[in-house]
Amino acid sequence: MSDLTPPRTVLVTGASAGIGKAIAEVFAGEGFDLVLTARRQDRLEALAADLRQRFGRRVTTLAGDLADPAAPARIVEALSTAGITVDALVNNAGYGVPGKFTDTTWEAQRDMVQVMVMALAELTHRLLPGMIERRYGRIINVASVAGLVPQSAGHPLYGASKSLVIQFSQSIALEGMPHNVFTTALCPGFTYSEFHDVNGMRAQVSRLPSWMWMDAGTVARQGFDAVMAGRIICVNGRVNRAMVFLARHMPQWLVMAVVKRVSGAYRRV
Repeated sequence: MSDLTPPRTVLVTGASAGIGKAIAEVFAGEGFDLVLTARRQDRLEALAADLRQRFGRRVTTLAGDLADPAAPARIVEALSTAGITVDALVNNAGYGVPGKFTDTTWEAQRDMVQVMVMALAELTHRLLPGMIERRYGRIINVASVAGLVPQSAGHPLYGASKSLVIQFSQSIALEGMPHNVFTTALCPGFTYSEFHDVNGMRAQVSRLPSWMWMDAGTVARQGFDAVMAGRIICVNGRVNRAMVFLARHMPQWLVMAVVKRVSGAYRRV
């Protein structure tokens, strides 16, 4: 990248595995230094060592749990203390709570929303003013196709959270664009990663056909290219784009019937 003098720095949340890890690799390959945050320090250190060796980038790790409401402020304070300026932000951390809404604890649902909505919004709020002042910024908010289509039983707050992230990203994009600050809502569908292992749904989603899946590296590359081009919403893959198109144009009763039938194959409710 021609504008990386001195090297710019990206902060990636949920960076230890899956799409977050893949996005970190893409940014490193494009010449960015990195700040990686996730819950697992050992995984972060292993990834940092790999990125330093492969790409020769400066990599800083900050272990923390974004389910803690105090975590975003601590992260930004640590960056300020270390003298690190954040030029790009990837809000990737997230997970789903399996099972019926009424069968889960409120604490589990609350923590999920804290990670996927509140922490994302707070990190953006704290870091966006500096990007605008410096007239350079790139923000990728990892949303989901689930935020663009009707939801079935199970994970009621997951799709709702992703829908909020998409609309939040649209507004932030318009606010930042005049200042060379681009924001993209990245909307993958089923992606090969540890996401489904974390929420205990690996066996269920494995029943889905292979053509519905994408690999994390492809999703990450498309997200990077989208934010650099100033695209506000990036839906990954032709299958996912087709699903979104049909969900918007088919009668809602028919869409809901299809969603119910398909989701029954992989959601445990």
